[in-house]
Amino acid sequence: MSDVLEKFRVDGRVAIVTGAARGLGLAIAQALASAGASVVVTSRAKETAEAAAAELAGAFDKPTLGVALDVREPASVQALVDRAVAKFQRVDILVNNAGCTHRGALDALTPAQWDEVVDTNLKGTWLACRAVHPVMRGRRWGRVVNVASMFSQVGLPNRSPYVASKGGVAALTKALAVELAPDGITVNALCPGPFETSMHDASARAGMLTMIPLGRWGQPAELGPAALFLASEASSFITGATLAVDGGYTAR
Repeated sequence: MSDVLEKFRVDGRVAIVTGAARGLGLAIAQALASAGASVVVTSRAKETAEAAAAELAGAFDKPTLGVALDVREPASVQALVDRAVAKFQRVDILVNNAGCTHRGALDALTPAQWDEVVDTNLKGTWLACRAVHPVMRGRRWGRVVNVASMFSQVGLPNRSPYVASKGGVAALTKALAVELAPDGITVNALCPGPFETSMHDASARAGMLTMIPLGRWGQPAELGPAALFLASEASSFITGATLAVDGGYTAR
């Protein structure tokens, strides 16, 4: 019988992680690299992406690539996939992590702010899935991990574009899981909860703490193993699922 822990290894796999220069994206990239993957890191700024890729290469002694990416632009997304294939001849894992938010009441937010959030979080996820699909389909194997949010499951005032976009990511995950299953591709979503990242200031952390059954905010490194599970053979019979990593927030 094979060692079950080997199912969590991703040796020889190539992973694209969008928005991976810091925070949760970097933690996911680190987890994949530590388990054997070559990782393509993206950020809006080329220098930032390349610096994060170099950090991963130094820490885990794996080939990496840093690419500037605007997930809202189809040409930029396709160029990312083309560069990854040119360097590694394959893409096995896609983690759609790039995202943004705008805070404000319904009558204070602008249509431009709505468009930026929805185009980044939802349209960008769809564009990346669309671009990698032919590559994964050709190998009859693929793992797509979409980063949704616990707020794809519950509401939050003054975040309507963010909540709507992440709810869309969760629904898109189910639709693509069914559509891409015949191609050997699984599509699942992580739903992170309150993690200590730059997106949340001290006042937000204090206000939300009482709603977290585990009584603390998560650390970015705690999301990496969950992403690795969904990106590996360990999750081979799971698709269309949403996995909450939220300290019990949505269990209340």
